[in-house]
Amino acid sequence: MTDKRQRWDIFCRIVDNYGDIGVCWRLARQLAHEYSLDVRLWVDTLPVAQRLLPALDTQLSEQVLDGVTIAHWSPEFQFDRIADVVIEAFACELPEPYINAMVAHAPVWINLEYLSAEAWVEEFHLQPSPHPRLALKKTFFFPGFTENTGGLLRERRLMEDRDTAPALSTAAFSMAVTPANALRVSLFAYPQASLAALFTAMANGDRPVACLIPESSLLAPVSQFFGTEKLLPGDHYSQGTLSIHILPFLSQAQYDQLLWSCDLNFVRGEDSWIRAIWAGRPFIWQPYIQSEDTHLVKLEAFLQRYLPPLQTEAADVWRSFHRQWAQLQLAAESWPQLVHALPAIQQHAKQQSQALAAQDDLAAKLVIFVRNFQ
Repeated sequence: MTDKRQRWDIFCRIVDNYGDIGVCWRLARQLAHEYSLDVRLWVDTLPVAQRLLPALDTQLSEQVLDGVTIAHWSPEFQFDRIADVVIEAFACELPEPYINAMVAHAPVWINLEYLSAEAWVEEFHLQPSPHPRLALKKTFFFPGFTENTGGLLRERRLMEDRDTAPALSTAAFSMAVTPANALRVSLFAYPQASLAALFTAMANGDRPVACLIPESSLLAPVSQFFGTEKLLPGDHYSQGTLSIHILPFLSQAQYDQLLWSCDLNFVRGEDSWIRAIWAGRPFIWQPYIQSEDTHLVKLEAFLQRYLPPLQTEAADVWRSFHRQWAQLQLAAESWPQLVHALPAIQQHAKQQSQALAAQDDLAAKLVIFVRNFQ
């Protein structure tokens, strides 16, 4: 099997806003651009995908954007061919007619899982899973932080682009002029987050904070804190040493640039978490909230893997803030402690991004696996 114009189908169900489609779109683009693959991305909810891809026509069943074919995964699912490689993203379950057709033209079938730093990921990565009825098998592919996993999603030029990017334009991001010494913070979190506690601590701090909030479901609780009916892009409010600035909905490229330009980034889920790691800046990650506190287990696994060898005091502060943020219980004293530790955290975050970038990325590992598949 050769890589040239090899046909890959990626199936994506949009479950939680933009995380699933964000990861799948980045992966599809990278496979098409860097490996000259014929990539078709099946998406079930085109209007949501359109927020990330404004050029997407939601009325078309199939179209090409940026070298990737985007097909509507509708209830009346129809297809013309089976791809050489089929990626079932995040256990979305392939359409039954497609699976049945795969028997005659068995592809490399990959179940791409969510990112986790948990130790068991290495054990289950690349494990086969035979179909219960048909002569087919799929392979579990787990992204991760070690060489024995599927790696992290990262375009080939990402680090170079980050290090040569111009400063964030205040005009392009509808930002008001902020004090020169203000701490620039981007905020992307789930609506349940401890926003009132965070904003109150920021407003009472010694250092001015410019909090940049891209348009998302987070705007409702932010509006509630500032006692306004509705926030719109371009709005800004101040309280004490805190000023917030509402940004428009950002493209992936714009969001990357925002992360690169801030002193601290609050991120959530998977896509923004990975991009914050590559930004090489301090960040606070809020994992997707799950029952029985499973998300806290995922957080602890990541912190255990990511924080060493950061010096103890800064690591303790960063760990404590993460735990409180994930548990929706932020103590007032945690914010000034975090601000004080930021210089040490900044150096560590830059070093960790460089160390992780030395490993093969997710797309590269997928291509290598397919090339060697038997």
